[in-house]
Amino acid sequence: MWTSIINEHLDIIKSLDSGKIMTAAVVLLKALANNHKVFICGNGGSAADAQHFAAELIGRFESERRSIPAIALTTDTSIITSIANDYGYEQIFSRQLDGLANPNDILIGISTSGNSRNIINAVDFAKNNAIYTIGLLGSNGGSLSNIVDTSIIVNSYHTARIQEAHILILHYWAYYIEKYIFEMKL
Repeated sequence: MWTSIINEHLDIIKSLDSGKIMTAAVVLLKALANNHKVFICGNGGSAADAQHFAAELIGRFESERRSIPAIALTTDTSIITSIANDYGYEQIFSRQLDGLANPNDILIGISTSGNSRNIINAVDFAKNNAIYTIGLLGSNGGSLSNIVDTSIIVNSYHTARIQEAHILILHYWAYYIEKYIFEMKL
């Protein structure tokens, strides 16, 4: 059992589209170097991944440096529950973007199915407000793969394997941003 899980994990990691991962890394770096913010959203385990990535940027990943502006839209229970109560759960991320985001910021939507309605709505808001969108997706990419600016699809239907790949990608982006944000070695 253990060996088959590890082999499946390794096969999925090897199949990732490194070109798209790098494209997104460069987009993130350029936006941050120009004083824009990164917003991240997801549901369940993907919400935890959103918070994890924001923590790596706000705190540190591997190096001492200034804080990098990142906001996980999954963290404020008062905001999330008030929006869900007043506008519907489908609006919990888009409503926050409406109050916090500016043109040329970045939105990363994390969805193992690619069909999370609240993330689709956030991407729609972002697209209508000049916010660049990145989808970290699973399965076949779902609806989000057709509407984000850059879609990175983990080709698996196993949620755990998708999430393992997502966190590896997020860690790579944190490494890349931290390494080059102050040097701008593009």
